[in-house]
Amino acid sequence: MRVIQSSHFARAIKRLHHQEKELLDKAVLALIENPEAGDLKGGDLTGVRVHKFQVNLNRMLLAYTYNKDLALITLLGYGSHENFYRDLKKLIN
Repeated sequence: MRVIQSSHFARAIKRLHHQEKELLDKAVLALIENPEAGDLKGGDLTGVRVHKFQVNLNRMLLAYTYNKDLALITLLGYGSHENFYRDLKKLIN
């Protein structure tokens, strides 16, 4: 299984604290084990999956696509719920 990052994702995680990066790494490893674990979105975000997990008291969202044929996960975005889907739609369109 290959995992690649979009430039938007790389910028989003650049300034994370060490503890938050570790929790994000665990979430990505969980996705590698079960790539279809995230909620599949529809409408403007067709084909995008969102995995939700806790970081301290905050619920964080990790957006990605999964291509079964290529065994490829593309990490698209990371952040809290506030404006997450709006920004993700801008990124995709």
